[in-house]
Amino acid sequence: MRPITVRSITVALAMIALPYPVNAADALRDQRGSPVESEPATSSSPPVKITGRAAVIDGRTLWFPRDGQKMRLASIDACELPQWSYDPRRHGESMIPKPVPCGPLAKAWLKRTVGNAQVTCVVQAYDADGALLSRCTIRGRDLALEMLRVGWARVNTPAPAEYLTWQNYAMSARHGMWATYVLDMPEWRAKAVDRTLSRRPIADFNLLAERGSEISPPFKDARERPIRTNR
Repeated sequence: MRPITVRSITVALAMIALPYPVNAADALRDQRGSPVESEPATSSSPPVKITGRAAVIDGRTLWFPRDGQKMRLASIDACELPQWSYDPRRHGESMIPKPVPCGPLAKAWLKRTVGNAQVTCVVQAYDADGALLSRCTIRGRDLALEMLRVGWARVNTPAPAEYLTWQNYAMSARHGMWATYVLDMPEWRAKAVDRTLSRRPIADFNLLAERGSEISPPFKDARERPIRTNR
């Protein structure tokens, strides 16, 4: 009979709490996701903690292959992989701003931060798509805070006060996506029909024209383009 370990109990609790199991194929296939509904972990159960090496799925989602768990960084949001934003500066004579792959860039920053380090995630809630909303750290560094600091994520409320502080810093410095015209992520998910990685930038340019919310500082400039002069 195999001995019962702390790790085996932790993994068992995580699997029982999930509405359905998550596997590697689901993690690689699911690029749509940010469900708005989540279920908090019950107070009667001990906090679930998972530690190990993790693969980066997108700018806010990790995959732990050893435990078969998908973790989503709690209290932040980031561009989806097929999503584009736009550089507000004009390049040449084109009337369409230069597209910026905000989804892949967010993923690249998270991947660079994680590297081959051991990641520790403490589960805070269970997301509707099976991902575990978690606070994840490497060497004591909060991964969500790091993404906010470089400007490739935004705060989802409720969030710690320090998250808002670092978001305001990134917005003021126009780091990452805050230097672009970017559609708010929930609005993008609601309106984007093509969510494949082959999505063309012009599709998001069209969505920007009919957007319902503003999130980035220069975003307002896109509504009233300055009159071009020879001066």
